[in-house]
Amino acid sequence: MTLGNAALYFDPEGYSISGPKLMGRNAAGHGFLNGLFRHAKVDHFTAFTDQPTSFRAFKSLAAEAGAHAPVQEIQKASMGKLAEAGCVFYPGPGLGLHAWERELFGSRAWSLCGITHTTLSGRAMNGISGLLTEPLYPWDALICTSRAVRDTVRNVLEAQGDYLAARLGATRFPMVKLPVIPLGVECDQFLYSDAETAKARTELGITSDETVILFVGRLSFHAKAHPIAMYQALEKAAAGRKITLIECGWFANDALEDAFEKTAAAVCPNIRRIVLDGRIAEERRKAWGAADIFCSLSDNLQETFGITPIEAMARGIPVVVSDWDGYRDTVRDGVDGFRIRTAMPSSGFGNNLAARHALGLDTYDQFCGLTSQFVAVDSEQTAEIMIRLIDGPALRREIGANGRARARDHFDWACIIPRYQSLWAELAEERRSAPEFDIGKRQMAGWPARMDPFRSFASYASMSITGATHLLRITDMTADKIADLRKLPSFPLLDRSLPSHPDVMTFLERIPGDTPTSLAKICHPAEISQISVAIVAWALKIGAVRVT
Repeated sequence: MTLGNAALYFDPEGYSISGPKLMGRNAAGHGFLNGLFRHAKVDHFTAFTDQPTSFRAFKSLAAEAGAHAPVQEIQKASMGKLAEAGCVFYPGPGLGLHAWERELFGSRAWSLCGITHTTLSGRAMNGISGLLTEPLYPWDALICTSRAVRDTVRNVLEAQGDYLAARLGATRFPMVKLPVIPLGVECDQFLYSDAETAKARTELGITSDETVILFVGRLSFHAKAHPIAMYQALEKAAAGRKITLIECGWFANDALEDAFEKTAAAVCPNIRRIVLDGRIAEERRKAWGAADIFCSLSDNLQETFGITPIEAMARGIPVVVSDWDGYRDTVRDGVDGFRIRTAMPSSGFGNNLAARHALGLDTYDQFCGLTSQFVAVDSEQTAEIMIRLIDGPALRREIGANGRARARDHFDWACIIPRYQSLWAELAEERRSAPEFDIGKRQMAGWPARMDPFRSFASYASMSITGATHLLRITDMTADKIADLRKLPSFPLLDRSLPSHPDVMTFLERIPGDTPTSLAKICHPAEISQISVAIVAWALKIGAVRVT
């Protein structure tokens, strides 16, 4: 199996789990980067950066992860070097801007590879719908973390294609690849000794006759998972049983914390709740150590994959999850855990919700919350499953062992990273061998919204400098005078576009001071270059030459 490599578009925020708001995309990015550093079979790791400080963070993370290969940087100012990398990985679905930037170097200069995390936001949806109209090709890819999210992407692209066909008569849409590659975990991080488990339970005041149910994730009823189905199920299961619920996560504000407290008081008064700050590694470790059963009844359209059930399987405890999006790909019902029935309205019900969000009448948070209000998770089935697991320690051990084996064989980063590398190698081969994409007879302008300003604004000046332009050098504009003008603070950016002063003078001295001569003849036998035109334009600006 051929394995490829890619430069990583690196902004530290996208890979950090140390901020006050620990989001799923942060955890996923951090896990992927660590997995890549530890398991990728490459000669080097490359960061593609916008800011000089970013590479320092990249090197630090590589050192922490024990990266086995050296690290290197490609800065935005040297973007053309990405052709050497062959592929650029972006930790999000919006590839359009990056595709247009690539057009400045050629559509086959390198491949682009993005990934879906949440796809509900307007920004994410714009990025997905733009896949049909931006300069993206079959040698590019958008990784879908689950089959469910791939279906979402296809639904959006189908609707966008219908619009473009009706509006423009478009019939051909070069498509990016949509491979399904799940997120991963480092399974060894979830191994616990009996002593560590006992210590965690002791520190939390949990006795041996209590069954601990664990939820890990952001504590948000509108943006992650409404707790009511879990609370109702545990209250029913509590009859004659000692149950402790650990909720390991974080509240974005006091109002959310108050909402959870009041919901629990009203729905599961007989359940002991322990809330731990999931942003603190020691607290997460303690929560996983104490747990007997994992529960995550996600009901939110923001979810695309769900990493915590895999972490629970790696921990070796049974999982109880909603039959929802990526959970369907990871949890085998009755084998590694149990999937609980879900229901939501059919197509057409949400048009008003979408319109209110599109018009700005509802915020994104409100849109998430409103849609999730109409997603139901079967609390009765959840209660039945919980009772079976609480009363069946042998069943818990069997299901937990199955989950641990599945996590190690299918979802450890050691298994996932080679799938990324195989994809990157496949994109490279596609880029080399795919037939030319016919864009018609008109010459493309590169990036139309960012094209050569002297093309888009061609009608502004009286004339354009071409090979037919006849020039005459002003002989009393000496080399010293030109050098002094160049040093003026009103010409601070010249060095970006002009060669050195001696090279400028070498060219200007080829322009006669007595006979008007065309630029084409002056440049002969070399063809007219951007540099020669730039020298002539600036020389005209300072009065060192004139047009006849």
